[in-house]
Amino acid sequence: MQKPDFNIEEVNKIIRGRRSMFAAQFKENDPVDDAIIEELLENARWAPTHKLTQPWRFIVYTGDGLKKFADYQADMYKLRAEKNGTPFLEATFQKFKQGPLKASHMIAIMLKRSEGIPLMEEIAAVSMAVQNMYLTASAHGLAAYWGTGGPTFWQEAREDFGLEGEDALMGFFYVAKPASDSWPEGKRDNMEEKVAWIRE
Repeated sequence: MQKPDFNIEEVNKIIRGRRSMFAAQFKENDPVDDAIIEELLENARWAPTHKLTQPWRFIVYTGDGLKKFADYQADMYKLRAEKNGTPFLEATFQKFKQGPLKASHMIAIMLKRSEGIPLMEEIAAVSMAVQNMYLTASAHGLAAYWGTGGPTFWQEAREDFGLEGEDALMGFFYVAKPASDSWPEGKRDNMEEKVAWIRE
């Protein structure tokens, strides 16, 4: 394979310009083309992965699938409150029931564990796959964010998502067209505060 001719200016631009944009910033009822979502997932597939375990697994919800998921997490929230004796909040119930409907697509992110590989490396591989999706979404000018709310840490959800052993649900990636042409500003600390150099 011939060495690719990368455009470093564009690489820097997309990495430094990537942003999270949340449901309040989504343009509703204007779906993203499935082909773009497939491109996000194809780029996720090319994330680094130790020993090629490729531990990422994804489920894509769109159209009526978003309502199916929204109803699922709202009903599960209610059942958990009843079972655990924890407070049931109608506002939270409605947020679970309505929130996903604001997105064009929502992608469940899962880790499928392989034996003999440190868990940290598998988590890192899935996280890099999600970063690839983030970068691709930003390159298309889309609003997107990775959230770990709802069923992410609910033990009851594991079987529903086909998880076993050390498999993990790692959250949900929401994608939509942005409601505004403005792009969020980014903020980072100075590099000097985070990096030490040892030269001798």
